[in-house]
Amino acid sequence: MSTRALMRARAPTRAHTFLAGRALRAGAVLALVCCAPAFAQNNDPTTQSEREHVPPDPPQQELPHPMPYRQMVQMMEMDDRDRFGKVMLDRLDWRDADGASAFEWDAAAWYGGDYDKLWLKTEGERRNRSTEDARAELLWDRIFSRWWSVQAGIRQDFGEGPSRTWAALGIQGLAPYFFDVEATAYAGEGGRTAARISSEYDLLLTQRLVLQPEAELNLYGKDDPGRRIGSGLSDLQIGLRLRYEFRRELAPYIGLAWTRRFGKSADFARAAGEDANDLQALAGLRLWF
Repeated sequence: MSTRALMRARAPTRAHTFLAGRALRAGAVLALVCCAPAFAQNNDPTTQSEREHVPPDPPQQELPHPMPYRQMVQMMEMDDRDRFGKVMLDRLDWRDADGASAFEWDAAAWYGGDYDKLWLKTEGERRNRSTEDARAELLWDRIFSRWWSVQAGIRQDFGEGPSRTWAALGIQGLAPYFFDVEATAYAGEGGRTAARISSEYDLLLTQRLVLQPEAELNLYGKDDPGRRIGSGLSDLQIGLRLRYEFRRELAPYIGLAWTRRFGKSADFARAAGEDANDLQALAGLRLWF
């Protein structure tokens, strides 16, 4: 075969190779274009709500003179520096405790702005018309991240036994998967120390029926016989409440509460004629305003 005939025979193969190369490059570019949004979304640190928020267009005309802050707030009906408050009665329990009725409460109130608030918290138990064990805390709250805030203040224990005063420092916020978490450390007179960790979660069975598991752990650095508290892990409380929200602000509930005391705290409870391991049925009301 002549050289010219051989070149004519090879010409279609080179054309096919050229077209195949062009097609391969076009396919690679198309794949990169299609995958780029997904890759950018996976590496985007912003949340979905931030990505979906579209900021408004800038004003086309500027004001002829600066507007005072109060006038702007009145016109826009929005004030980022406004103060507001809330009162939350999270638990108002009636319990069947060793054949006798017991009443327990867990309440909180706060007032302030978006970043700084003043909190008042109280929790306790009354039995046989007397307060057996209760505490109250006055705390300053400062947000330091999107979901968390730091709290500092004082705590006062009262009820049976001598009262105790503590300095408090802790955090509270929303953990991943929407668990409400509080963790606080305390320091008191005489070198006393303590820590309290609690968590709860709202499981929506329907829009009105809510199942709420919760747990609380208390630890102390020293024995306190006057308040029947032992050092180390003192007690663990686990509860399960099923509430029905007639409104978000008003919800009756029923449930169970289990308390387990450990170490010397269990010994003090047995000496006082109480069980170290106690399961109670309860009914109550949750409301806020």
